[in-house]
Formats: sequence, structure tokens, C-alpha cells
Amino acid sequence: MNVTEALSTRRTIRAFKPDRIGRELLLTILEPALCAPSWANTQPWEIFVAAGEPLERLRRAYAENLKNCVPRSPDIAMPREWPAACRTRMETLKADRTEALEQACTDPASIPDLMQMNYRLFGAPAVVYLCMDRCLTPWSLFDLGAMSQSIMLSAEEHGIGSAVAVTLAAHPDLIRNELSIPDNFAIVIGIALGYPDPNSPQNKFRSTRRSMGEVVRFAGF
Repeated sequence: MNVTEALSTRRTIRAFKPDRIGRELLLTILEPALCAPSWANTQPWEIFVAAGEPLERLRRAYAENLKNCVPRSPDIAMPREWPAACRTRMETLKADRTEALEQACTDPASIPDLMQMNYRLFGAPAVVYLCMDRCLTPWSLFDLGAMSQSIMLSAEEHGIGSAVAVTLAAHPDLIRNELSIPDNFAIVIGIALGYPDPNSPQNKFRSTRRSMGEVVRFAGF
């Protein structure tokens, strides 16, 4: 698989098979991702990986928070508002996903609740948490974004699906306690990893992308 293939085939997986991912495979995925670029080679990322019983405890704690309507409180603040164009794309995504599920499920009662799926961590057998020191600025968030993409593309090469989602880091107190993450590290984002469930309607859905003409502006050509 070349880079172009990995970029075009990678998608957000929202339903994983229960099959375990071994430690060696996770190391194989993460090692090349460590080559991601960073400002002045600061390499600001700290990586924590949850699987097995620690991840199951997190899953149960997340479900309890959802049941009790505990508000999300990620270490990295969520936007208070979105530009109109971004908000429209978000609303379109939600509507399109719901429509795809309705078409795939003959019984409306069988349509999964999207929030519950998120809070079950998509059923992933492993979640990678990217953290950075709290003293750092958004410039280092850019570096962690590069690391996130590197991990997901490396996983794609090995047939491992991924889902990067703010919900995975929505309750940092639970994550910090379970994974012994120091208080001086902000939990930036979580990346769910696992083998995609091919029978899930969620995984057959593809979101749209803006065209080159909408996004890129050239000068001097």
C-alpha cells in the first residue's frame, strides 16, 4: 500500500470486531509514526495505549457518565461556536449518516444511537491516547495532529481501522486515573484502533469531501 492508497482508503471506523490487537502489532504501527515532524524536533507527544481490562473499565465508566448525563470536559477546550460553513458540514454529516443507517436497518428500533456508540468507544479493542505537557501552546497541537495522521496511516497499512474522536478524550479524569497519566499532561485526543466490522452499516458510509477547487487557492501559477 502506498501513501496515496492509504490516504484515500482510510476512513473513520465506528464499529470494530472484538478481535484483540497484540502488543507487537501495536508497536509495529506506532514505531514508524514516531518519525512524524514537529517544531524544532520537540516531539511533544506522550503516548498511552489502553487495551484489555483497563479499556473495559474505561468503557464501563464512560457508559455510566452517559447514563448520568455527566457533561464532557476535555482537557483541550471545544469551540464555543463554529463558522457557518463548518457547522453546515457537521449537520450534513449527521443527517447523511442517519439516513444511511435508516436505509440499512429495516427495523427502526435496531438503528444504533450514535452517542452511545461513541461512548462505547466504538467497541475498539485498543485506544491510543495522545498527550502533551500543559505548558505547551496550540503550535504543539499541530505536531500531535501530524502524529495522529501518521498513526492512522500506519495502521491502515496493516489492515487496522481507526477512529480519531474528541469523545474518546471527553472525560480525562477517567482516562488519567485508569492509565496513570500525570496531571501535567493534557489528554489531547484518542484514536480507536481495531479490525473493522464489515457487516456494520456504519462502516459502509463514506462522508463527502470538499473539492480541490473549493479548498485550494493558487498564486503565481
